[in-house]
Amino acid sequence: MATTFISTNSISTTLRLATMKSQAALSKATQEATNGRFADIGLDLGALTGRDVTLRAELQDADKMVDTNALVAGRLDVAQHRIGDLINTAQAFQKDLLAARNSANGGNIIVQSATANLGSLISTLNVTMDGQYLFGGINTGNQPVANYAAGSASKNAVDAAFLANFGVAQNSPAVSGISASAMQNFLDTTFKAQFADPAWGTNWSTASDQVMRSRISTTETINSSVSANQPAFRKLAMAYTMLSDLGTQNLNQAAFQTVIDTATKVVGEAINDLAGVGATVGTAQEQTTNATDRLKVQVDLLTKQVTAMEQVDPAEASVRVTSLRNQVEMSLALTTRIQKLSILNYL
Repeated sequence: MATTFISTNSISTTLRLATMKSQAALSKATQEATNGRFADIGLDLGALTGRDVTLRAELQDADKMVDTNALVAGRLDVAQHRIGDLINTAQAFQKDLLAARNSANGGNIIVQSATANLGSLISTLNVTMDGQYLFGGINTGNQPVANYAAGSASKNAVDAAFLANFGVAQNSPAVSGISASAMQNFLDTTFKAQFADPAWGTNWSTASDQVMRSRISTTETINSSVSANQPAFRKLAMAYTMLSDLGTQNLNQAAFQTVIDTATKVVGEAINDLAGVGATVGTAQEQTTNATDRLKVQVDLLTKQVTAMEQVDPAEASVRVTSLRNQVEMSLALTTRIQKLSILNYL
């Protein structure tokens, strides 16, 4: 008679296998009770697994786009703030121009504020965020505008243009002999050309005319940066340079007033252009905010759908954990008792 199926070794082995299975089931049940979702999505959902994978992919894409939109919104906010600062500075400068026009010491007064404003403009156009230049167009890795200082290409070009036109340097006392008509002609032609292409791109700016575009939803893209090559910035640079580096301290009153009047006109145009740039940025900000709001609603809906498919009943999972733990403990106890059995105890 075979004793294979009634031996203590056979019973002990069977109990060990049952214990191992119970321990695996306990581990799965504990994970589900802790996380609140199926431990093995594919096994538990079966044919619905493909739908779950699709929903999770859509959820991940929507989450990433919300994060990307936050970065875009941050860049636009900084750009809008800087543009607002430039408008305020230009409006204050207009008042300085009016005050200096009929002042006997107007040239010395206005040159200081013009120099400071030009430096502030260049600093604004070179502002960075997360290591990217916001006003560089798509050239976010290069400083958009070079500093206007001795030895710079922009300064050298203006110096050369002034010398070629009048035969004297800007700091020469001889500039007092420049007539109002000659100065007006210079401002309208040679000097103005310094802030138009190709001179602007050669001497002043490395920014691209093309700006960055960002996808803010599955169907929308927007311009998410501003180029330093915008006419508004060129006009401000021209007005500030005009009054800071054309020898205004030594000009006669008629020529000085010509410069003031021209600068006043250019600054007014720049302010209007800046308002247009700000409006464009504002539109992009609104589009980004609206797109993000819609994406967040989509994320909530997708999260609910995924949760409904993957969620387990926490009460049921807790009961399974308790039941399986009891089974494992009982199996271990029985295995220990069976291993202690020996026929020698009954001989």
